Amino acid sequence: MRCGPFVIGIAGGTASGKTTVCHCIVENLGGQRVVLLSLDEFYRDLTPEEVENITEVNFDEPSAFDIPCLLKCLDALKRSEDVDVPVYDMGTSRRFTDRTRRITSADVVIVEGILVLHLPEIRNRCNMRIFVDTDDDLRLSRRIKRDTVERSRNFEGVINQYTRFVKPCFDKYVLPSKATADIIIPWRENRPVAVDLITQHVRMILAQNPYSRIYSNFHMMPSTMQTRGMHTFIRDRTTCREDFVFYADRLCRLVVEFTLAALPFEEKIVVTPTGESYSGVKWATKLCGASIIRSGEAMENALRLCCAGIPIGKILIHSDSSGNELVYQKLPNDICDRSVLLMDPVMCTGNSVCRAIEVLKKDGVDESRIVVLSLISSPQSVHKVCSGYPRTKVITSEVDRSINSDRLVIPGVGDFGDRYFGTTADTADHAASDTAQDSTHCPQAAPNGRQ
Repeated sequence: MRCGPFVIGIAGGTASGKTTVCHCIVENLGGQRVVLLSLDEFYRDLTPEEVENITEVNFDEPSAFDIPCLLKCLDALKRSEDVDVPVYDMGTSRRFTDRTRRITSADVVIVEGILVLHLPEIRNRCNMRIFVDTDDDLRLSRRIKRDTVERSRNFEGVINQYTRFVKPCFDKYVLPSKATADIIIPWRENRPVAVDLITQHVRMILAQNPYSRIYSNFHMMPSTMQTRGMHTFIRDRTTCREDFVFYADRLCRLVVEFTLAALPFEEKIVVTPTGESYSGVKWATKLCGASIIRSGEAMENALRLCCAGIPIGKILIHSDSSGNELVYQKLPNDICDRSVLLMDPVMCTGNSVCRAIEVLKKDGVDESRIVVLSLISSPQSVHKVCSGYPRTKVITSEVDRSINSDRLVIPGVGDFGDRYFGTTADTADHAASDTAQDSTHCPQAAPNGRQ
């Protein structure tokens, strides 16, 4: 899955240094594909009457821009599509009819302009919002130099435009938008530390799993050659049940350990056998597990190996085309006082997990104390659970491509419960047949040393 580029919005007053900041970020993001969109490119065409009275036109208010055109271009880039951006002629105050600027899809899109953070339809499309804060006198001196030298305007005209339109619009639109910024850069000359911090954050975001960029409550266990090797074994249809269980258990334990490390801790001081104090930690809340029968029971042993004596409840959901019926539940009496690790090895549609979360909430468990554990998830289940329960953490080791017509995750592992518990004749017969055909399969060396 691609979730589109990381969008940075940069605003600030006229001549505040926005363009300089943009170029510094682009230089620091070497190796990433970065494109720039300037609000100035989206000035609307002036009417003949406005051209005749150009000194009366306010170029600093929202109505001066073709915002729908900008949003169309920005949305296309967010879909990783190429776009044609208009080219505006400052001399005629109209766009060129025979010229456009082609922008290809990129990893990072930077949108800069005085009103970028004022206009909610632009601001809300940005993943990071930056305001370049520069002293008024410095901005005015820069504007005078720019307009008189680069745009051949006279000094009196520049001052008149600034006092009539630029400064009032700054006070009305631009300055209040500073409060919406994630980062405020006091800009005078160069601020390498600020730019470094911004680009480091962007690189970190780009390195994340795309689902983590959409949902802050989604977490994926880091993939290693070892975990990929285990996934290869459990996904292989020729893997015998003995090996399937072994590597599924190993993956379950790794997911459980990753989850436990993500839970809140608090400090605890203990005295060692030598009589000295040791400053350690303990979980901030009591824990318990809850497995969605039947596949979820395959994760129970891994949880018990990591948390001695942990109570584990069970929830049975019957899912069909008519809905998700709660058939059975047995949960710890004090579950409302615990953080709950809800276990389901393969999340397909996410319906059973959502129904189980509702069961836990009805029993008094706060949504923020529920953590969903799975080995494999579908994109549909991630979207459904993460968006429906934004305060519930969802942790998995891999997200697969989709769901097929049989309601199985693909490429997936088939029916996890049947393969783990060996509950279908087809599974047992197939494994036996494959073992007979390839007697070296089960004993072969594999990640983590199983022989």
